[in-house]
Amino acid sequence: MAFLSSAEILQLFVITLALGYIFSGFIQRPKDDPFSLKKFSWKDILFAASIATPAVVLHEFGHKFVAMAFGLAASFHVFWAGLVLGVLLKMIASPFLFLAPAYVSIPAGATALQSTLIAFAGPGVNLLLWGISALVLTYKKKMSEQELFAWAISRKLNLFLFWFNLIPIPPLDGWAVLLGIHGLF
Repeated sequence: MAFLSSAEILQLFVITLALGYIFSGFIQRPKDDPFSLKKFSWKDILFAASIATPAVVLHEFGHKFVAMAFGLAASFHVFWAGLVLGVLLKMIASPFLFLAPAYVSIPAGATALQSTLIAFAGPGVNLLLWGISALVLTYKKKMSEQELFAWAISRKLNLFLFWFNLIPIPPLDGWAVLLGIHGLF
């Protein structure tokens, strides 16, 4: 079983660019010239991608690698409809952001305990990333304004993704965790 297939690597490239574009309106780096009217900036897209992509992709990899640890096949996929929705909302300058950019497919066959752990692994990664961000913000004394801002946004984004994904409604991870727990009893 391969760590990542070539198709998954290509999809990672696509999702990184798309998330950078989508989040560039919500995650903005401190500007050298705050009065600039320039709308498009590769620096803004890369800055947003450097914060949003780990939060989203590592969440999905949490599911994938826990499933693989149980000996189950698992593959990462871009959810094209969800990603396109996010891009369209960005293009029309929507003040709201809604997207479901990716998922991991796992064939049937996991036990209730395995299903619960696989489902919790994604939000668990977000909780871990939140903790890392919080520790860096607490203990790293010398940071640029941009680095400080990036860690602060990462902390907020990952805490939001942790709680949001644990809401027990389909298709969120919280629903799968609840079903798995129910299956244990």
